Amino acid sequence: MAGCTPLRSAALASLRGLDEHLTPTMATDDGMFADKAGRFPRDLRQQTAAAMLDRADVITADAVAIFPHSGAESLDADYCSRLGHVLTLLLAFAVRDARVDPRGGVVADMHRTVVERMLPLDQLCSFVYFTERAALDELALDEHLGATSEPWPIVGQIVRRASFDLLAAYIERAQLEPSDAAIVDQLTTLHTRPMLDAVLAKELERAGRFGDDVSLILFDVDNLSTINREHGYGVGDKILERLGILIRQYFRQHDWVARHSEDSIAVLLTRTDAEHVTDLAERVRATVEERLGFTDHRDDRPVVVTLSAAVVNIQVAVGDVIDPVRLLADAELAVDRAKELGRNRIQRVDGYSAALRVELRSPTG
Repeated sequence: MAGCTPLRSAALASLRGLDEHLTPTMATDDGMFADKAGRFPRDLRQQTAAAMLDRADVITADAVAIFPHSGAESLDADYCSRLGHVLTLLLAFAVRDARVDPRGGVVADMHRTVVERMLPLDQLCSFVYFTERAALDELALDEHLGATSEPWPIVGQIVRRASFDLLAAYIERAQLEPSDAAIVDQLTTLHTRPMLDAVLAKELERAGRFGDDVSLILFDVDNLSTINREHGYGVGDKILERLGILIRQYFRQHDWVARHSEDSIAVLLTRTDAEHVTDLAERVRATVEERLGFTDHRDDRPVVVTLSAAVVNIQVAVGDVIDPVRLLADAELAVDRAKELGRNRIQRVDGYSAALRVELRSPTG
């Protein structure tokens, strides 16, 4: 399909049997309608799920367009889009398998995204409902499954039931998480994004009072979506778990190391030297390339794991006001630049937003 996102590509691969997080439990029936036990033919579930994934971008966009009007005005569009993609993916899996494994990796991603902004349960339920409605609106136009087709009433039942299964799995997952889930990311054992946001704002305000220099490193795993698609989400989770352990070894106890997003980790350092911070980031990059690769035992092919990273150094004078949102945006843009230039490298940025001095570091120095 043209314009297929990494998330949708991974989902389509999963429908071909590569997903390991959701366990099929429904029996296959020969007829087109549910039997007395309420079961539906597996081929109809597969067709419906595939049609949803084929329209995943549209379903997500339609749900996101409605969601802010449900009382979530404070949530940014990027966050709503990320959560919407995960909900669409899980809804398609729930349609396919008639259940959702609360311990699965995709549910874990959903939980981390919800915790990232402390999204209330009532708003999450609204978002799931809007995703369900958007999915049904798109499916209604399908030539074989849509509103004018014979299986349409069953398709509607399957999708509506799937949204309940999705929410049930999320609630069970949330109950499994310890009470400190808002502080510690359970996969990497690093601080969470909400914790990073709170600490970053506080430390930047402190730096402006005392004139302390600040550095922010943002590490991003190269091609993680491809690794997940080709080797399974369990492999990606293992990489992130090992990365969290490795990165902590390179930084001081009072440095803040946190999971920034699904495939990135941020490190906030204060009262330090820009050259030293850049060298630390380079050492982490080299160690990851050396140690985190693995062998695909299906064909004995080595798989290299690398990082692209940004190092943003700010010389803060007394009275300076640094916006944490803009600082993170600077780091994210620098990571994007490192990836554009070939990945597996450090992009150093000296300065803040408008006045920047940029230095590119390749693996060879």
